[in-house]
Amino acid sequence: MLLLDLQESPAESILYVTLKRAFDLAFSFTVLLLTFPLLVLIAVAVRLSSPGPVIFVQDRVGLNGKLFPMFKFRTMTVSHRAESDSRWTVKGDPRCTPIGRILRRTGLDELPQFFNVLKGDMSVVGPRPERPVLVQKFMHSVGNYNSRHYLKVGITGWAQVNGWRGDTSIEKRVEYDLYYVRNWTLSFDLLIVLLTLVRGFTDKNAY
Repeated sequence: MLLLDLQESPAESILYVTLKRAFDLAFSFTVLLLTFPLLVLIAVAVRLSSPGPVIFVQDRVGLNGKLFPMFKFRTMTVSHRAESDSRWTVKGDPRCTPIGRILRRTGLDELPQFFNVLKGDMSVVGPRPERPVLVQKFMHSVGNYNSRHYLKVGITGWAQVNGWRGDTSIEKRVEYDLYYVRNWTLSFDLLIVLLTLVRGFTDKNAY
């Protein structure tokens, strides 16, 4: 059991707190403003594609292990919570709706997470937030996994833009996340955002 951790992280610096939050607020507000018509169209498409709510809400683990409700456009048929909380989405997953496959492939299902950023639960860039049951599992099987939570979790991140998302190696994902945690700068965030825009529509692991 980890009792004391003396490792420094960027989250402890005033520079991180001020620059990160300012960038998150400005970028998220701009994205939501520019994509508002698209948000409405997606909401209508999701509602017509299958019965159920437009927004899917699920608990995720954030900064310092704190739980928060994460928002996404619903991309799957409604199922029991225990199933959605513990199962990975795999290629050709039968639970996905037709419009859901498109949203997941393009990353548009994650647009509501910019509201999480405005709330302060997430950042635009950071380690990907995971479900509590999987965090408990990985903390016991993957070294340094909990170190991912030294910074705010993000909509996109260094691991994601390098292809480590979805049903891929957790060890490699942690390796890239820890590199980001140890080397954060605002320019690094801007690079990741740019790479997300370039690679976001071509990621073979987005399904």
